[in-house]
Amino acid sequence: MNFDAIKDLFASQFGLKIQNLAYYETAFTHSSYVNEKKREDLTDNERIEFLGDAVIELLVSNYLYAHYPELKEGDLSRFRARIVCEESLSKRCVEVGFDHLIRLGKGEEANGGRKRPGLLCDLYEAACGAVYKDLGLEAVEVILADNIYPKIEAGRFDRQVDPKTALQEELQKNGEIQLSYDLIEASGPAHNRVFRMAVSLDGQVIGEGQGQSKKAAQQAAAQEALDRLAQDKH
Repeated sequence: MNFDAIKDLFASQFGLKIQNLAYYETAFTHSSYVNEKKREDLTDNERIEFLGDAVIELLVSNYLYAHYPELKEGDLSRFRARIVCEESLSKRCVEVGFDHLIRLGKGEEANGGRKRPGLLCDLYEAACGAVYKDLGLEAVEVILADNIYPKIEAGRFDRQVDPKTALQEELQKNGEIQLSYDLIEASGPAHNRVFRMAVSLDGQVIGEGQGQSKKAAQQAAAQEALDRLAQDKH
Protein backbone atom coordinates (compact mmCIF):
# COMPACT_ATOMS: atom_id res chain seq x y z
CA MET A 1 0.00 0.00 0.00
CA ASN A 2 1.25 3.47 -0.89
CA PHE A 3 1.10 5.11 2.53
CA ASP A 4 2.83 8.25 1.25
CA ALA A 5 0.03 8.77 -1.28
CA ILE A 6 -2.59 8.42 1.46
CA LYS A 7 -0.77 10.88 3.74
CA ASP A 8 -0.27 13.32 0.87
CA LEU A 9 -3.94 13.19 -0.12
CA PHE A 10 -5.24 13.94 3.36
CA ALA A 11 -2.64 16.68 3.84
CA SER A 12 -3.17 18.41 0.49
CA GLN A 13 -6.93 17.98 0.25
CA PHE A 14 -7.95 18.58 3.86
CA GLY A 15 -4.88 19.85 5.72
CA LEU A 16 -4.97 16.77 7.97
CA LYS A 17 -1.82 15.13 9.30
CA ILE A 18 -2.27 11.38 9.72
CA GLN A 19 -1.01 9.97 13.01
CA ASN A 20 -1.91 6.26 12.97
CA LEU A 21 -1.59 4.69 9.53
CA ALA A 22 -3.07 1.38 10.69
CA TYR A 23 -6.60 2.81 10.57
CA TYR A 24 -6.11 3.90 6.96
CA GLU A 25 -4.58 0.60 5.93
CA THR A 26 -7.81 -1.02 7.09
CA ALA A 27 -10.05 1.64 5.55
CA PHE A 28 -8.43 1.30 2.13
CA THR A 29 -8.47 -2.51 2.03
CA HIS A 30 -11.45 -4.22 0.41
CA SER A 31 -12.63 -7.68 1.48
CA SER A 32 -11.76 -9.06 -1.96
CA TYR A 33 -8.10 -8.19 -1.37
CA VAL A 34 -8.11 -9.85 2.05
CA ASN A 35 -9.77 -12.99 0.70
CA GLU A 36 -7.28 -13.19 -2.14
CA LYS A 37 -4.12 -12.65 -0.08
CA LYS A 38 -5.20 -14.86 2.86
CA ARG A 39 -2.88 -13.06 5.29
CA GLU A 40 -3.73 -12.95 8.98
CA ASP A 41 -2.34 -9.42 9.33
CA LEU A 42 -4.89 -7.99 6.86
CA THR A 43 -8.29 -6.62 7.87
CA ASP A 44 -10.96 -5.42 5.45
CA ASN A 45 -12.77 -2.10 5.81
CA GLU A 46 -16.27 -3.35 6.65
CA ARG A 47 -16.16 -2.66 10.40
CA ILE A 48 -14.57 0.76 10.10
CA GLU A 49 -17.05 1.59 7.32
CA PHE A 50 -19.84 0.83 9.80
CA LEU A 51 -18.30 3.35 12.19
CA GLY A 52 -17.76 5.98 9.51
CA ASP A 53 -21.37 5.65 8.37
CA ALA A 54 -22.57 6.56 11.86
CA VAL A 55 -20.11 9.47 12.19
CA ILE A 56 -21.14 10.99 8.85
CA GLU A 57 -24.81 10.67 9.72
CA LEU A 58 -24.23 12.35 13.09
CA LEU A 59 -22.33 15.30 11.61
CA VAL A 60 -24.76 15.82 8.74
CA SER A 61 -27.66 15.65 11.21
CA ASN A 62 -26.02 18.28 13.39
CA TYR A 63 -25.35 20.50 10.37
CA LEU A 64 -28.95 20.32 9.18
CA TYR A 65 -30.28 20.89 12.71
CA ALA A 66 -28.17 24.05 13.02
CA HIS A 67 -28.74 25.48 9.54
CA TYR A 68 -32.39 24.60 8.88
CA PRO A 69 -34.33 25.53 12.05
CA GLU A 70 -37.56 25.75 10.06
CA LEU A 71 -37.56 22.07 9.06
CA LYS A 72 -39.50 19.50 11.07
CA GLU A 73 -38.07 16.12 12.09
CA GLY A 74 -39.47 14.24 9.10
CA ASP A 75 -38.17 16.83 6.64
CA LEU A 76 -34.74 16.74 8.27
CA SER A 77 -34.64 12.95 8.00
CA ARG A 78 -35.53 13.00 4.31
CA PHE A 79 -33.02 15.78 3.64
CA ARG A 80 -30.29 13.80 5.40
CA ALA A 81 -31.18 10.64 3.47
CA ARG A 82 -30.55 12.45 0.18
CA ILE A 83 -27.13 13.59 1.41
CA VAL A 84 -25.78 10.33 2.85
CA CYS A 85 -27.19 7.94 0.23
CA GLU A 86 -25.01 5.66 -1.89
CA GLU A 87 -25.28 7.82 -5.01
CA SER A 88 -24.13 10.93 -3.15
CA LEU A 89 -21.27 9.47 -1.12
CA SER A 90 -19.88 7.47 -4.05
CA LYS A 91 -19.54 10.74 -5.97
CA ARG A 92 -17.82 12.41 -3.01
CA CYS A 93 -15.39 9.47 -2.88
CA VAL A 94 -14.33 9.99 -6.49
CA GLU A 95 -14.15 13.77 -6.13
CA VAL A 96 -11.55 13.56 -3.37
CA GLY A 97 -9.61 10.73 -5.02
CA PHE A 98 -10.12 7.92 -2.52
CA ASP A 99 -10.99 5.53 -5.35
CA HIS A 100 -7.40 5.48 -6.63
CA LEU A 101 -6.01 4.27 -3.30
CA ILE A 102 -8.12 1.29 -2.27
CA ARG A 103 -6.63 -2.20 -2.49
CA LEU A 104 -8.86 -4.59 -4.43
CA GLY A 105 -8.60 -8.25 -5.29
CA LYS A 106 -7.84 -9.05 -8.92
CA GLY A 107 -11.37 -10.30 -9.54
CA GLU A 108 -12.99 -7.19 -8.06
CA GLU A 109 -10.65 -4.98 -10.07
CA ALA A 110 -11.38 -6.88 -13.29
CA ASN A 111 -15.13 -6.60 -12.69
CA GLY A 112 -15.01 -2.81 -12.39
CA GLY A 113 -15.11 -2.64 -8.61
CA ARG A 114 -13.16 0.61 -8.55
CA LYS A 115 -16.12 2.29 -10.23
CA ARG A 116 -18.92 0.47 -8.40
CA PRO A 117 -21.07 2.96 -6.44
CA GLY A 118 -21.66 0.64 -3.48
CA LEU A 119 -17.94 0.01 -3.03
CA LEU A 120 -17.12 3.71 -3.39
CA CYS A 121 -19.78 4.73 -0.88
CA ASP A 122 -18.43 2.19 1.62
CA LEU A 123 -14.88 3.45 1.00
CA TYR A 124 -15.84 7.06 1.72
CA GLU A 125 -17.48 5.98 4.96
CA ALA A 126 -14.48 3.81 5.88
CA ALA A 127 -12.07 6.68 5.26
CA CYS A 128 -14.14 8.93 7.52
CA GLY A 129 -14.17 6.17 10.12
CA ALA A 130 -10.37 6.03 9.99
CA VAL A 131 -10.09 9.79 10.41
CA TYR A 132 -12.48 9.66 13.37
CA LYS A 133 -10.43 6.97 15.12
CA ASP A 134 -7.14 8.69 14.34
CA LEU A 135 -7.90 12.40 14.69
CA GLY A 136 -11.38 12.75 16.16
CA LEU A 137 -14.78 14.10 15.19
CA GLU A 138 -13.61 17.60 14.28
CA ALA A 139 -11.23 16.19 11.68
CA VAL A 140 -14.09 14.32 9.98
CA GLU A 141 -16.02 17.58 9.92
CA VAL A 142 -13.11 19.13 8.00
CA ILE A 143 -13.71 16.54 5.26
CA LEU A 144 -17.46 17.16 5.16
CA ALA A 145 -16.88 20.92 5.13
CA ASP A 146 -14.75 20.41 2.03
CA ASN A 147 -17.06 18.28 -0.10
CA ILE A 148 -20.53 17.90 1.44
CA TYR A 149 -21.55 21.07 3.28
CA PRO A 150 -20.87 23.39 0.30
CA LYS A 151 -23.12 21.23 -1.88
CA ILE A 152 -25.90 21.44 0.70
CA GLU A 153 -25.57 25.23 0.68
CA ALA A 154 -25.62 25.24 -3.12
CA GLY A 155 -28.92 23.34 -3.16
CA ARG A 156 -27.50 20.21 -4.77
CA PHE A 157 -29.72 17.95 -2.64
CA ASP A 158 -32.92 19.98 -2.68
CA ARG A 159 -34.66 18.09 -5.49
CA GLN A 160 -32.98 14.70 -5.37
CA VAL A 161 -35.42 12.11 -4.08
CA ASP A 162 -34.17 8.53 -3.96
CA PRO A 163 -36.65 5.61 -4.12
CA LYS A 164 -36.48 4.90 -0.36
CA THR A 165 -37.31 8.51 0.45
CA ALA A 166 -40.03 8.67 -2.20
CA LEU A 167 -41.63 5.48 -0.87
CA GLN A 168 -41.56 6.78 2.70
CA GLU A 169 -43.15 10.07 1.66
CA GLU A 170 -45.82 8.39 -0.47
CA LEU A 171 -46.92 5.97 2.24
CA GLN A 172 -46.87 8.58 5.00
CA LYS A 173 -49.59 10.52 3.20
CA ASN A 174 -52.04 8.13 4.85
CA GLY A 175 -50.56 8.50 8.33
CA GLU A 176 -47.75 6.94 10.32
CA ILE A 177 -46.33 3.74 8.83
CA GLN A 178 -43.65 1.20 9.71
CA LEU A 179 -41.27 0.29 6.89
CA SER A 180 -38.49 -2.25 7.28
CA TYR A 181 -35.79 -3.56 4.96
CA ASP A 182 -34.60 -7.14 5.38
CA LEU A 183 -31.89 -9.19 3.71
CA ILE A 184 -33.30 -12.16 1.79
CA GLU A 185 -30.03 -13.57 0.52
CA ALA A 186 -26.46 -12.75 -0.43
CA SER A 187 -24.88 -14.69 -3.27
CA GLY A 188 -21.83 -14.72 -5.51
CA PRO A 189 -18.09 -14.63 -4.81
CA ALA A 190 -16.59 -12.09 -2.42
CA HIS A 191 -15.42 -9.84 -5.26
CA ASN A 192 -18.85 -9.76 -6.92
CA ARG A 193 -21.51 -10.16 -4.23
CA VAL A 194 -25.18 -9.70 -5.04
CA PHE A 195 -27.63 -8.83 -2.26
CA ARG A 196 -31.39 -9.29 -2.36
CA MET A 197 -33.53 -7.22 -0.01
CA ALA A 198 -37.24 -7.02 0.75
CA VAL A 199 -39.14 -3.95 1.93
CA SER A 200 -42.13 -4.56 4.19
CA LEU A 201 -44.99 -2.31 5.23
CA ASP A 202 -46.29 -3.18 8.68
CA GLY A 203 -44.83 -6.67 8.29
CA GLN A 204 -46.09 -7.35 4.74
CA VAL A 205 -43.58 -7.50 1.85
CA ILE A 206 -44.38 -4.86 -0.77
CA GLY A 207 -41.22 -4.97 -2.88
CA GLU A 208 -37.98 -6.82 -3.53
CA GLY A 209 -34.78 -5.81 -5.25
CA GLN A 210 -31.15 -6.71 -5.70
CA GLY A 211 -27.85 -4.90 -6.06
CA GLN A 212 -24.13 -5.18 -5.46
CA SER A 213 -24.51 -3.58 -2.04
CA LYS A 214 -27.22 -3.76 0.61
CA LYS A 215 -27.96 -0.07 0.11
CA ALA A 216 -28.41 -0.51 -3.64
CA ALA A 217 -30.66 -3.53 -3.05
CA GLN A 218 -32.78 -1.52 -0.62
CA GLN A 219 -33.22 1.22 -3.22
CA ALA A 220 -34.19 -1.37 -5.84
CA ALA A 221 -36.74 -2.90 -3.46
CA ALA A 222 -38.20 0.54 -2.75
CA GLN A 223 -38.42 1.24 -6.48
CA GLU A 224 -40.33 -1.99 -7.06
CA ALA A 225 -42.73 -1.04 -4.26
CA LEU A 226 -43.25 2.38 -5.87
CA ASP A 227 -43.91 0.74 -9.24
CA ARG A 228 -46.51 -1.55 -7.66
CA LEU A 229 -48.21 1.40 -5.97
CA ALA A 230 -48.35 3.24 -9.29
CA GLN A 231 -49.92 0.22 -10.99
CA ASP A 232 -52.52 -0.11 -8.23
CA LYS A 233 -53.65 3.46 -8.86
CA HIS A 234 -54.52 2.70 -12.50
